[in-house]
Amino acid sequence: MNGGQTGVHRTHNQRLLDRIASPEDMRGLSSAELHQLADELRLATIEAVSVTGGHLGAGLGVVELTVALHHVFDTPRDRLIWDVGHQAYPHKILTGRKDRIKTLRQGGGLSGFTKRSESEYDPFGAAHSSTSISAGLGMAVARDLAGGANRVVCVIGDGAISAGMAYEAMNNAGSMNSRLIVVLNDNDMSIAPPVGAMSAYLSRLVSSKSFRSLRRAAKKVAHQFPARIERMALRAEEYARGFVTGGTLFEELGFYYVGPIDGHNLDHLLPVLRNLRDAPDAGPVLVHVVTKKGKGYPPAEASDDKYHGVARFDVVTGVQAKPAAIAPAYTRVFAESLISEAARDPKIVAITAAMPEGTGLYLFAEKFPTRCFDVGIAEQHAVTFAAGLACEGLKPFVAIYSTFLQRAYDQVVHDVAIQGLPVRFALDRAGLVGADGATHAGSFDVAYLGCLPGFVLMAAADEAELMHMVATQVQIDDRPSGLRFPRGEGMGVVLPALGQPLEIGRGRVLTEGAAVAILSYGARLGECLKAAEELAARGLSSTVVDARFAKPLDEELIRRLAREHEVLVTIEEGSVGGFGARVSHLLAHAGLFDTGLKFRPMTLPDQFIEHDKPEAQYAQAGLKAPNIVATVLAALGRKKEALAVARG
Repeated sequence: MNGGQTGVHRTHNQRLLDRIASPEDMRGLSSAELHQLADELRLATIEAVSVTGGHLGAGLGVVELTVALHHVFDTPRDRLIWDVGHQAYPHKILTGRKDRIKTLRQGGGLSGFTKRSESEYDPFGAAHSSTSISAGLGMAVARDLAGGANRVVCVIGDGAISAGMAYEAMNNAGSMNSRLIVVLNDNDMSIAPPVGAMSAYLSRLVSSKSFRSLRRAAKKVAHQFPARIERMALRAEEYARGFVTGGTLFEELGFYYVGPIDGHNLDHLLPVLRNLRDAPDAGPVLVHVVTKKGKGYPPAEASDDKYHGVARFDVVTGVQAKPAAIAPAYTRVFAESLISEAARDPKIVAITAAMPEGTGLYLFAEKFPTRCFDVGIAEQHAVTFAAGLACEGLKPFVAIYSTFLQRAYDQVVHDVAIQGLPVRFALDRAGLVGADGATHAGSFDVAYLGCLPGFVLMAAADEAELMHMVATQVQIDDRPSGLRFPRGEGMGVVLPALGQPLEIGRGRVLTEGAAVAILSYGARLGECLKAAEELAARGLSSTVVDARFAKPLDEELIRRLAREHEVLVTIEEGSVGGFGARVSHLLAHAGLFDTGLKFRPMTLPDQFIEHDKPEAQYAQAGLKAPNIVATVLAALGRKKEALAVARG
């Protein structure tokens, strides 16, 4: 079905795919068999994701490319690196994991991304974009230093290659002569369209040994002329090929450009890849492959997002099985709150780094198209761009996942914090995130932002608090601020018509008790209230407080909690070094530990937590109501009770 529609209704008495235990089993297949294998691989990918949910469109777009790469190259000896990794489901099926493919993104199952510990066919783990060329160049140089001869192939998408890191890597690679093959999977921006047989012919020609030999001979001849004429001749050759193929940019970066090639046509892909495989002196090469997200599955092809990320779905109809929402998603509440604020304040602008849907800012863009900026996969630029906007009196909101803001930390420090600029960071996906696993968990932002002088840091305990905190950020016009909120649905609380600015650095008391104080920062508040009920049943009354702010702390309230309670527990959806650390620092300097206070900070454990359902992840992390109860009981010396509670 090369380039055709999926045969979702077709059955096979004996699937060719069933005979493929590893890529080694593909190497002797005929062209016709490879076409059949691609058909079956596409169907297997659709069937797997229909059961597990996950990323679908990207994987369907690289089915033929995946088959071609594993057929031509000697993986895993030849290193094959998938940038981001969300398009690697077909790769996983071909590399010994097809029997487990329906465990994708499930607890104890396969990761939704490439992962070194999962398979020798995953030489580099990736779930954030634009890392493949840097990693591949490192592997290529290591090979050269060791005197090796294996190939290194990096597959990077047109979105990922827009990031500065990819160009830094290409600039470095272009100045070296290490053999490195970069496959640009162009499935959206269409740098240049494949133009049928002529494009395929030219790609085969410029990648062929005879053409490269002729090119080397021409360079030797040009070298006999004066330097100025030699440079002109070489530049003319590069521009001539660039004019025909569209690869002048990559040639300028030092890559030998081949393409564009129809990425769904194995008859075009295979000879080019073989030519490059057999070129021992090619240096860095970029192969431009044009594909289509969702290829071969009509519901995905017809969808605006090409089924980029999906829930479980019916294979025949494509209808996704999304459960009815009990409460609005935090992301949507944030976006709608920002829209409400922006309607009243023309200085508010919004910035996203290639995540308008993920951050909800597509809604803002629909309402205020000239005040919303998608800067591409460029988190560093997004932050400094916001700093420039703030310098000129605007009120920029940078909506970004907590885990992605890590990529722009120096810009947060140097360009925002040191200058005290009022850039407002909205950190989505704070805490554990379920099926996306450790790479996307927002575990560290409280620690890495809390150590920066001048920042205001807030965490929303529920969706109403999120609205109030957005309104608060609008009013903070003399320093940077960060607001964190989790993935998923809210708590189902009643929402106000408009958010109301909060007093900076002031928490709120929800229940009053005498024995135990539970101080929550963020979305564990519901678990704290459950824990308080269980403690009350055991004769221990509890004060439950929503801290709201990690910086500045509500020092007066925290001192009161320490003086009036025997046990003080802090709880947060973040790493060691965050909110609890700041509270303990305050208590120590105030001498409040000297009177016998039993203080217990509860944070995420010092480990990366693998993908699973969020509830299972938080149970593993020890941040559920029973864990809070057990912590309190143990602090009071009631260890047998604590152990019984912990065991459930």
